[in-house]
Amino acid sequence: MLNTELQQPEMVNENRAPKLAGYDFYHSVLGAPRYVVAPMVDQSELAWRMLCRRYGAQLCYSPMYHANLFATDLKYRKDALQTCPEDRPLIIQFCGNDPQQILEAALAAQDHCDAVDINLGCPQAIAKRGHYGSFLQDEWELLTEIVRTLHEKLSVPVTCKIRRFEDREKTIKYAKMLEAAGCQLLTVHGRTREQKGPLTGIADWSYIKDVRQHVKIPMFANGNILGLDDVHRCLDETGVDGVMSAEGNLHNPALFQGIAPPVWQMAKEYLELVDQYPCPTSYIRGHLFKLFHHIMNIRSNAQLREQLATGNQLTQFHAVVAKVQEKYEPYHTGVTKYEPEEMEVNMSADGGEELPMLQPWLCQPYIRASPESHRQKIAEKQREAVDPNRTKRQYFDNAGNEISRKRMKKLRRRQRRPNKTDAQFQLRHERHLEYCEQCANPLGSKCEFRLCRICCRDKCYADDCDCPGHGILIKSRRAKAKQFEAHCRQENNNDSVPIVPAANRTAIDRDDPALADNVS
Repeated sequence: MLNTELQQPEMVNENRAPKLAGYDFYHSVLGAPRYVVAPMVDQSELAWRMLCRRYGAQLCYSPMYHANLFATDLKYRKDALQTCPEDRPLIIQFCGNDPQQILEAALAAQDHCDAVDINLGCPQAIAKRGHYGSFLQDEWELLTEIVRTLHEKLSVPVTCKIRRFEDREKTIKYAKMLEAAGCQLLTVHGRTREQKGPLTGIADWSYIKDVRQHVKIPMFANGNILGLDDVHRCLDETGVDGVMSAEGNLHNPALFQGIAPPVWQMAKEYLELVDQYPCPTSYIRGHLFKLFHHIMNIRSNAQLREQLATGNQLTQFHAVVAKVQEKYEPYHTGVTKYEPEEMEVNMSADGGEELPMLQPWLCQPYIRASPESHRQKIAEKQREAVDPNRTKRQYFDNAGNEISRKRMKKLRRRQRRPNKTDAQFQLRHERHLEYCEQCANPLGSKCEFRLCRICCRDKCYADDCDCPGHGILIKSRRAKAKQFEAHCRQENNNDSVPIVPAANRTAIDRDDPALADNVS
């Protein structure tokens, strides 16, 4: 693995080969890819990219990086820029709203990738707070400046990923504006900025087709990709050059080969790559939850789900994968007949989410509930909330005693950690404190006088001393006040006493020694 050396960004090296553009770049540098792994925050890291390349991905994007942090935080840049010679072709994506900041980040990354992508499609709340992603799509002058700056100053091409508008003509003009500014490859997501979370819905490929007919640069399509059939159908219907997959790829990294391998096979291969290309445990846990999505929503696998959720070491993740394989491999090989298991409430027929299309131990897409069903569910909850005759939910402990919802949640958390006893929980919440020598309050752990803050403050005032532990600096501040007072008094004296020439000092000394002292 290459942990890149951190150097100051450099401008374009004139000794390099000329930068290719458009379809020359698409064919000669990228190799005319059709199967593309999308940029995914905390998910398209090096280990996952290498797994996807093993199963048919022809181009991978890095996770989205924050341009400001990448340009200014050396640790952030070092952690982000992890690649290897086999990790090509690679496009690194940045988000931001300042042309110079994005340029600085891109200059630092351009030697480690084949192009730099600008994220103009993220619809999440964090993008709204940070003012980047799809929340820049109405600021065309700013976007023109960003794209043109990178196009003129980088040694690699600049690409963009966008979402469509509700207005078809505006979407086409948006794409043409980015092309005119210097974008050399455009990815269009067939959903609007508002289509996210439970309101995701279906991507509209007809917008992508219309954009394709009006721009001359290479294009990728994104949205509605659940399997290889969807990839080919999208290519045929839209006329784009390649198809990008995000969520479908996370649930089945072999999507581009058109196969549905057992989840433990993909998980084991991924963990082997993590051994070779380390990444944070939060990334690993996230990938395993995606792969095991349908299995972990089976009620009998609640303990496995808890082990995966609380695991923070590679050995623990390997153990979960081994248990999944041990349970489901006999069903997969036909040694044992599989009987459908009880699903959790959110996976039931009335829970909105679609049931698995294949056996739950096979890699397969996650199909979201439709926005209409989500709206219907919200409306039902609102009606129930105002219904005076509604039945109040009741909760009971193991002894049959009615308890509050808060208490019930606490008991469930304890049940998910069976190795801990009640005595251990009690010990965890006990406070082992030392107390002030003058009152019953806890003493400050760093207090030099072993007092609480109130008593310490009184002592410092009375004895003219400092307590750095509490940050009470009475002595120091009094000393500074005296110095300032003396300084002011000295300045006033200098202003009031006339300057006497040296020739007259002898007469002054003879006539009035006291005045002579003041003058001197």
